Amino acid sequence: MTSNTSASPVCGDSKKDMKYLLVSGGVISGVGKGVITSSIGTLLKSVGLKVTAIKIDPYLNIDAGTFSPYEHGEVFVLDDGGEVDLDLGNYERFLDVTLHRDNNITTGKIYQHVIQKERKGDYLGKTVQVVPHVTDAIQEWVQRVARIPVGKNDETPDICVIELGGTIGDIEGMPFVEAFRQFQFRVGHQNFTNIHVSLVPQPSSTGEQKTKPTQNSVRQLRGLGLSPDVIVCRSKNPVSDSVKEKVSNFCHVPPDQVLGVQDCSSIYRVPLLLEQQGILQFLVKRLAISPPSPQPKITLHQWKNLADRYDSHSKEVRIVLVGKYTKLEDAYTSVIKALKHASLLCRHRLVLACVEADDLEGDSLQKNPPKYFEAWKLLSEAQGLIVPGGFGTRGTEGMVVAAKFARERKLPFLGVCLGMQIAVIEFARNVLGLKDANSTEFDPSTTNPVVIEMPEHNPGQMGATMRLGKRKTLFKTNDSLLKKLYQFGSTSDYKFVEERHRHRYEINPNMITEIEKKGMIFVGHSTDNKRMEIMELKDHPYYVGVQYHPEYLTRPITPSAPYLGLILASSGKLSRFLTRGCQLSPHTSYDYNPDDELDDEVTQAFSRFGNLGLKESEADSVFIEKTD
Repeated sequence: MTSNTSASPVCGDSKKDMKYLLVSGGVISGVGKGVITSSIGTLLKSVGLKVTAIKIDPYLNIDAGTFSPYEHGEVFVLDDGGEVDLDLGNYERFLDVTLHRDNNITTGKIYQHVIQKERKGDYLGKTVQVVPHVTDAIQEWVQRVARIPVGKNDETPDICVIELGGTIGDIEGMPFVEAFRQFQFRVGHQNFTNIHVSLVPQPSSTGEQKTKPTQNSVRQLRGLGLSPDVIVCRSKNPVSDSVKEKVSNFCHVPPDQVLGVQDCSSIYRVPLLLEQQGILQFLVKRLAISPPSPQPKITLHQWKNLADRYDSHSKEVRIVLVGKYTKLEDAYTSVIKALKHASLLCRHRLVLACVEADDLEGDSLQKNPPKYFEAWKLLSEAQGLIVPGGFGTRGTEGMVVAAKFARERKLPFLGVCLGMQIAVIEFARNVLGLKDANSTEFDPSTTNPVVIEMPEHNPGQMGATMRLGKRKTLFKTNDSLLKKLYQFGSTSDYKFVEERHRHRYEINPNMITEIEKKGMIFVGHSTDNKRMEIMELKDHPYYVGVQYHPEYLTRPITPSAPYLGLILASSGKLSRFLTRGCQLSPHTSYDYNPDDELDDEVTQAFSRFGNLGLKESEADSVFIEKTD
C-alpha cells in the first residue's frame, strides 16, 4: 500500500484538499456514533458534496467474517465480498453509496499490513514500532481510501467521514487516537475536524441530566492530543440549554457547538435534528468548503417526508422473524431495515415479532412450555413470515416447522439464504416424502441431501472463504413473481439481477428436477446454471426463497424487491399490484392534478428517484394506498 498525498478536488476546485471529519465516542460504546456519522454525511451530501465513509474497529480480527452475531451484531457484506462491520450498512443506506472492504479498517488489517512490509524488508532494517510505523500505516490507509470513488458517477469524494469505533480510553484504540493526533497536523487545520459523541445520562433517582461523564470523556480525549470542535450529547430526553452551557464551560467548546441528540421516533429524524442545530453551517465554515448548493437540496426535504410518514402510519403489518440469534436485534439489522423500508413504502407500520427457532421445536414443549406456546401464538397471529440466514444446526428444526406452517396455511413467506434452504428441506420431507431430507451441514450422513456444501468454498479455513459479494442471478422464466417485483414500473425486460451473497452451502442440483415436478420452481440460477438462486412455490400467495441477501442493498426510499413482495402480500396488496402490471404511472393510471396533495407527493417521489439516479419505478408504490 502506498500513500497518495496528492490534492483531491473539492467542489470542482483542484486546489482544495480532501476534507476529513473524525467522529469519536465517549462514556459507553453503542452510544449512536454510527447513526450520527451517517446523518452528518447525509447533511454534507444534501449540499452537493461527494461523501465517503470509513469505519475503524480496533479489534485484532482481520474482518468481521468469523464473528458470532451475538458478539458484534450482523456481518455486513459489500459488493467486493468484504465482510465488514454493520455500521457500513448504515453508511450505504444513508448516503446511497457503494463502499469497499478497505472502508473498514481493523487493527488486524493494519498489523498484518505492517508485518508483511517488515517481512519484505520495506523498513530497511529499522526497529518496527507502533510509532511511527503503525500510526503511519493508519494515516496512509485513510488517505488512500478517502479518494476511492463510492458514488454512481465514479467521482473522487470531497469529504471523508471517519467513525472511530469503541470508546476513548480503550487500550485497543490508542494507536488510532495517536494516528489522528498526528493526522490533524499532516493534513492541516482546515482539512480536519473532530466531533465527539458522548452520553448524558439522566438517573431516574434525581431526574437530572449529568454532564460529568462527558466532561471526563472530553478531558481524556484532549489529554491524548485531540480537541473536539463539536460535542454531540446523546440523551434519552432533549438536552436543556443549561446542560449545554455546562458542557461548554467545562469542555472548552462554544455553546453553539454543543449539540443534543435525544432518542427519536426513528433514525430518519437524526439528520433533521442535527441540521436544525446548525452543524452543517458550522462544518462548511470550519472546513472552508464552498458547497455547490448553499442550502440543503430536496434530499433533506425527502428525509423529513420519510420521518413524517414513519410516524403517521396507523395501519399495521405483523411480520414474524424466525431466527437463531433473536436475543440481539443487531444480529438482524439489515433484515429489519429492509422490512421497515418496504413497510414504509407500502404505508404500513411494521410490527415485528422475533421468535427463537428453538422455541417452535417439540422439545421446547417439554423444556419450557410457556415459551413454546408463546412462540406458536405469535406465529399464528402473523400476516407474514421471514426466515433469515444463519449457520449451524441449532434451531433448524424449528425453522422447518415454521416453513411448513407458512406453506400449508398460505402465509406469505420469505426465506433468505439459510431460509431458502430450510424451505426446500421442508418441501422435500413433506411433499416429496423424503423423510430424512436434510442439509449436509446439519446431517452429513443423510441419504437425501437436498442441500450440499460447495467444496471450493471450504478450503480448510473459515475467514473470507464463502461465496461472497455481488453476483448475477439469471431469470429462467418470464413467469416469475420476483422478476415482476424487481422490474415493477419499468418497460425494460430484466434478464438478471445482481445481489450480494454470503453462503457455503447450496441446493443440490441433482434433485432439482424431482423438486420442480411437485411445484417448487427455481426461477433464478447463477450465471453458470449450477446454483439455484431464487425459488417460488406455485399456488401460494407468496412463498419465495432467495440464496442471496437482498437486505444488503435495501435503501430507505428504494426497498429490496423480495422484502417489498413480502410486505405487499402480507398487507393484502400484492394481487392488486400485479393485476395492474406493476406499472402505476400517474400519467396513465390516474388523472394527474399537481395541486392535489397526494399527487404532489408522487411528483416529489419521481423527482427524488431521478435526483438519486435510481429507476423511476421505485416511486410507484406511493400509489398503492390511493387505490385501496
